Amino acid sequence: MSLRLGDKAPNFKAKTSEGEIDFYEYLGDSWGVLFSHPADYTPVCTTELGRTASLKDEFDKRNVKVIALSVDSVESHRGWINDINETQGVEVNFPLIGDENREVAEAYDMIHPNASATATVRSLFVIAPDKTIKLTISYPASTGRNFQEILRVIDSLQLTANYSVSTPADWKDGDPVVIAPAIKNEDIPAKFPKGHTEVKPYLRMTPQPNK
Repeated sequence: MSLRLGDKAPNFKAKTSEGEIDFYEYLGDSWGVLFSHPADYTPVCTTELGRTASLKDEFDKRNVKVIALSVDSVESHRGWINDINETQGVEVNFPLIGDENREVAEAYDMIHPNASATATVRSLFVIAPDKTIKLTISYPASTGRNFQEILRVIDSLQLTANYSVSTPADWKDGDPVVIAPAIKNEDIPAKFPKGHTEVKPYLRMTPQPNK
């Protein structure tokens, strides 16, 4: 069965390029990004892992821990990491899970038989500190991820988890946000002292409250 938003992320123990881990212990109280790759030594994935390493400061300031997976071995991962560091001008600074028996891939429904019977699709999960799944994205093998979009969604998830707001289309950190419909008009000034604009009774905008 595929995992859905709000489901508990399955815990697992696995060997990684940085030693054996328990997934929940690795995450601790942080947010998490778990993402998979079809195989080691693949060109698009090489650029993605390099990009992830280069964004360490961005993930750190959002309290996000990153971990990657493919169905190749940890030994293979270590050789691939050398290539990533060399070609992308980075130092890979997060673990790569070795999932040769596909236990983690199957728990997270990362193998889609119509795409490949053996390799993981390019799946990505954002996991909250309570270990619930807040975002899932699956990309085909030919399309690299947009990491600015991943950071944007994390910003939205963290903002909306703490305030009674939603983020509109194409929102980015610092833009106005939508006041939740459950908030009554008379309660808005106390909750959103920066003011608000009523576009329609159901569409009320306010400056981002944590800026």
